[in-house]
Amino acid sequence: MLKSKMVLELVVASGVVWTLQSGAVAAQSADTVPTAPPSFALPFWPWASGLWTVTVGAQAALKPGFEGAKQYNVGASPIFSFHRAGSADQFRSPIDSPSITLLDIGGFRAGPVVSFVPARIASQYQALNGLGDVNATYEVGGFVEYFPVDWVRARVEVRRGFGGSDGVFADASTDFIVPLWQSLTWSGGPRLSLANDAATAPYFGINAAQSLASGLPTFDAKGGLHAAGAGSQWRYQVTPQWEAHAFIEYDRLLGDAAASPLTKQQGSANQVRVGLGASYSFDFRVQ
Repeated sequence: MLKSKMVLELVVASGVVWTLQSGAVAAQSADTVPTAPPSFALPFWPWASGLWTVTVGAQAALKPGFEGAKQYNVGASPIFSFHRAGSADQFRSPIDSPSITLLDIGGFRAGPVVSFVPARIASQYQALNGLGDVNATYEVGGFVEYFPVDWVRARVEVRRGFGGSDGVFADASTDFIVPLWQSLTWSGGPRLSLANDAATAPYFGINAAQSLASGLPTFDAKGGLHAAGAGSQWRYQVTPQWEAHAFIEYDRLLGDAAASPLTKQQGSANQVRVGLGASYSFDFRVQ
């Protein structure tokens, strides 16, 4: 079942990128003369008028099967961002949630974000035996980022979960952006995550019934500092529209996420993700 899920995720990710690439190639073949970007009328939102850029794509990564796990599998995730065209180059980290940039003033940017955490299915991992499932979680929130100089970005995301976890998550990161050669860029820097009680307990808490079924001691998981680590990305701009990237992210679980018997006895506090991705950007005009 797990292998089928991995294959399905890879097929979906590959299908997204293949479809985007096929559409782009077909469009170029049909008409080599530059055309104006498509337009949409939004008369009730005059502030939105102007030229916008949309970036869509997908990335696949080898990562822990669940947070705190020592078993690894392959998972896929979407890439999406929406921002004003003509602003400074929109740097994107592989850990950024899908977002819309509504405020772009000088080096400051801000807007809403959404994210999705798949369900944790106990039957897929021996380490979760007796702990029960955790439903999928949809996260909604916002981000603020700042470029003090054009080669440094600091970003904070705060998201509230709905579903398996209804807690609050916060991620902070800093990336140093270094051009290496022509279209190749390296970036990387430190990461820090926080989570409240409601965000930590579903994944790391163990109640009496779960303790009896799993053999692990009971544990009342509380929030606070959740993880700290660092990440690195290599990004290659294939064309003005297409980019490809490779990345590695390391997190060390902290606080009750690391102290939980699930992590200490059945898993690992060291969490690594290694992946590849691609995205396509295009413009459209709002009238």
